Amino acid sequence: MGTIAFIGLGVMGRPMARHLATAGHSLRLYNRTPEKAECFAADHGGIACATPLEAARGADILITCVGNDDDVRQVTEGVEGAFQALPDGALFIDHSTISARLARELADNHPRLHCLDAPVSGGQAGAEAGQLAIMCGGSQAAFEAARPFLAAYGRKVVRIGPAGHGQLAKMANQIAIAGVVQGLSESLHFALKAGLDTDALIDAIGQGAAQSWQMDNRARTMVEGRFDFGFAVDLMRKDLGLVLEEARANGSSLPLAALVDQFYADVQKLGGGRDDTSSLIRRLP
Repeated sequence: MGTIAFIGLGVMGRPMARHLATAGHSLRLYNRTPEKAECFAADHGGIACATPLEAARGADILITCVGNDDDVRQVTEGVEGAFQALPDGALFIDHSTISARLARELADNHPRLHCLDAPVSGGQAGAEAGQLAIMCGGSQAAFEAARPFLAAYGRKVVRIGPAGHGQLAKMANQIAIAGVVQGLSESLHFALKAGLDTDALIDAIGQGAAQSWQMDNRARTMVEGRFDFGFAVDLMRKDLGLVLEEARANGSSLPLAALVDQFYADVQKLGGGRDDTSSLIRRLP
């Protein structure tokens, strides 16, 4: 058992931290909204801290799950950043979805730490159930040190390669999801226009080659127009921005991802920035 500084108790971070607490780990907690850390400590134990630096004092493991590059920089290297308090040889696991560039930079600039970029897939439901897929970038030593902790909420934990490769794998994940959601949106839109029984349709094609996680978990709610859950469009656009930036740097051709990114911009204009990514169907007339 270790003492873990856990930073970021949002939709994903809170259930992940809960699984660690249930497994018996001691948690020192920080969240930008202090009430979330205080409520978590009251419900599940741990110590709510006023700054990332305070959270890292006495911890030998730091886990972050925050929004973007700037957030990660602030909580790790900022004026009150956690890295200042971590001892040599401490383990740093970042579950945020950020640029591969920053993941490599943090590992290169802090060789005294074992750094692992470890973005996740599976959404809020996967986090709540402890069934996330976790894509890891970093040294083999960092990966092996992290595995016992990741096992608390990871169904599949894979080392993809060196620092930054976890983030690159998450980008590949988001590219695949964007295309599937667009295809599913068009399929259901066509079915509704054609007057098909969508329940019967989903039962039929959901057992064949068209089957996907998105169909299993989102098709019926898409037909019903329910989108007030899951992974937000605003976050997907942030992720696709990282994807397209990386693609420009490495020469990838991603016409579908670029197109779907613009379709999500349309959903944002409709006021759906906080809706689930399956709300892509809303923009179809």
